[in-house]
Amino acid sequence: MADDVRIGFDPHDPDPPASARLAAAEVVRRVTEQPDERGVLRRRRSTIPVVRIADRHVTGLLDLRGVESPYLLEFTRCRFDEAPDLRQARIAGVEFSGCALPGLRARNLTSDNDVRFAQRTAVRGTIDLTDAQVRGSLVLSGCRITADPGEPALHADRLQLVGALLAARLETTGEVRVPGLRCGGNVNLAGALLRNPTGFALNGNGLQTSGNLYLNADPAGTPFRAVGQVFLPSAKVDSDFSMRGAALSPRTEPVPQVVADDPFFDANATLVADRCRVEGNVNLDRGFASTGTVRIVNATVGGSLRFNHALVDLSGGHPQEELFTERVGGTRPGAPFPDRAVHLDGTQIRGGLDAREARFAGQVRLVDVTVQATALFDGSVLNNRDGDAVEGRRFTCGGNLNLRGVLVFGSVLLPGATVAANLDLRGSRLLRPGHFPDGTTKPLLDLRVARIGRDLICAADGPTPFAASGEIRARRAEVGRMANFAGAELGAGRTTVALNAFGVRTLELDVRVRSVPRGRIDLRYAECATLGDNGTFWRAEGGIDLEDFRYDALSTPIGLDDDAAVAERLSWMRAAMFGVYRPGPYDQFAAVLRASGTEELAARVLVEKQRLRYRALADGARLGPGVRLWSLLQRLMVGYGYRPARALAWLLVFLVLGSVWFGAHDAPEIANTDDQIHWNPVLYTLDLLVPIVDFGHKNKWAVAGASQWISASLIALGWVLATTVAAGVTRTLRRST
Repeated sequence: MADDVRIGFDPHDPDPPASARLAAAEVVRRVTEQPDERGVLRRRRSTIPVVRIADRHVTGLLDLRGVESPYLLEFTRCRFDEAPDLRQARIAGVEFSGCALPGLRARNLTSDNDVRFAQRTAVRGTIDLTDAQVRGSLVLSGCRITADPGEPALHADRLQLVGALLAARLETTGEVRVPGLRCGGNVNLAGALLRNPTGFALNGNGLQTSGNLYLNADPAGTPFRAVGQVFLPSAKVDSDFSMRGAALSPRTEPVPQVVADDPFFDANATLVADRCRVEGNVNLDRGFASTGTVRIVNATVGGSLRFNHALVDLSGGHPQEELFTERVGGTRPGAPFPDRAVHLDGTQIRGGLDAREARFAGQVRLVDVTVQATALFDGSVLNNRDGDAVEGRRFTCGGNLNLRGVLVFGSVLLPGATVAANLDLRGSRLLRPGHFPDGTTKPLLDLRVARIGRDLICAADGPTPFAASGEIRARRAEVGRMANFAGAELGAGRTTVALNAFGVRTLELDVRVRSVPRGRIDLRYAECATLGDNGTFWRAEGGIDLEDFRYDALSTPIGLDDDAAVAERLSWMRAAMFGVYRPGPYDQFAAVLRASGTEELAARVLVEKQRLRYRALADGARLGPGVRLWSLLQRLMVGYGYRPARALAWLLVFLVLGSVWFGAHDAPEIANTDDQIHWNPVLYTLDLLVPIVDFGHKNKWAVAGASQWISASLIALGWVLATTVAAGVTRTLRRST
């Protein structure tokens, strides 16, 4: 049943020729008449009967509401005065090819084959397919739909498609509304242009597709573009969701104040995919660009989430050379950007997170996000100056978290994060930290209570140093193998903290930094098996807190007779503590030396500890000069008890001096006549100096005058020196102090 008119008809001509007119009633008649018993109008016995209308101006209302027809309707280069009415109709299929329509009313339509709007069909109005059931595909490829103000371009709530939704290069003005869509194949809007700046460009709340969801560039390179919000909460995609190369702009309608006051609401979101479930990959990469927030909260991604080479810019239109270069980006005044760039709170990613070479202006929020594989940010630039560039509390990564060579303006907050392998920031630069509400400065890198399975790498990458112009806070973090700051540049001022490693636990701590840290270093209660350091680190401008800092060995061992190395390290420690006495660092250094078998060097460290102790006592005592004299005597005579051999030498000296003194004088009077002992000045002096052993001379003779004072002094010196020798011998035998 075909229309054979061929007149070169232009369906977009507002004043078509009268010869092309065809009453809509005539079309209805053709559709509703029954074929004869021979199957008239069948192209082949296996084909569906077709009603084909071509090059016609259909006048009046094409009213097929509630019609049940076995025909496939084909309209080619046709113009309609009124929107065809296919509500509650049941037909074999319908196709509009190169047509001009004022809309389509097809609620509850049932089609046994495709519903097609092809060959750049132009629709001025709404295509209404609410609750329609199509056992084929809905084809809108190359179609252009311009809705009336305030009306949707496509209204297809709860549309059910056995096939696919094919809308490549679709152009719409007005909302594309497909909430509750059930699609058996792909949803493909590659290269489409959706415009609805005051609301949703695409509303796919709860849509489900058994194939892929393509909102990406088409094969010719034309990007998917949306002016208005792409709204896909609770969507379910059984394969990939791709917006590769897409360009998104946010809606402009005002947000109610009640909603805007919610701190977790993103008023300028371009993509909202909360609670969505994608079994494959989510690709927002390779030229993906958005000037609004990308929001994927509490979602599940079965594959990888990709942002590599993406641009998400919430700066409000600042030139990129001012946002993403160190020369300008960190010096521009003003507060952080008011909106987030990426919001992924609570999302579970079973693959990896790939954001290499990406550009983000605005906060990247990763709170409670779980990535089962590796997370990559290598070569990216994150700018939220004076604010939080990354908010990743309790972030979990099953592989490496790589931020190599990144440039960050703002704080990177990862407290409570868990990284199964390496956290790698080699060669990165961190600038312009955020601020707390009270105006105090936040850390540039916050790793409090973080758990890192292997290495924390804040080191140089070849000639490029790791640099942080603010605090690195790693309080009570646990690093499984190595915390590496080799070649780093830390801190931004004497009054700030450069590195806060309070309570850090790791096997190896390497702090061989490139330049003097500009700030204080806090190593209190930190623990490591091996410490690698240099003099540059110990000259930190703000000093180093070393209370109860424990390490078992040095990465560069000190030799048995390397006094110069010990002297150098002692000078480092004094400089780091600004001359303030702290016993713990000296005890720890001595324990390390003793464990390596260098007892003499350990004793030297402990002697230095006691010297500083007495100096501190003298500074705080009224009898300071007396304390200093007593300290000097102990240091010279017995090395504060750590030089027992020196005490023995002094015993010999006093033995000689006493013997000379008493030998130069006449024999003293006999005090005890019971013993028959001849006067011997050497044995008498020895009896005075040795407090425990009695040689019988001390009580035999009674000296007077100066000799009496000298004998008393020798007794006192003997007690001091002999007990020192005994303590030293005991310590040597026990090897425990």
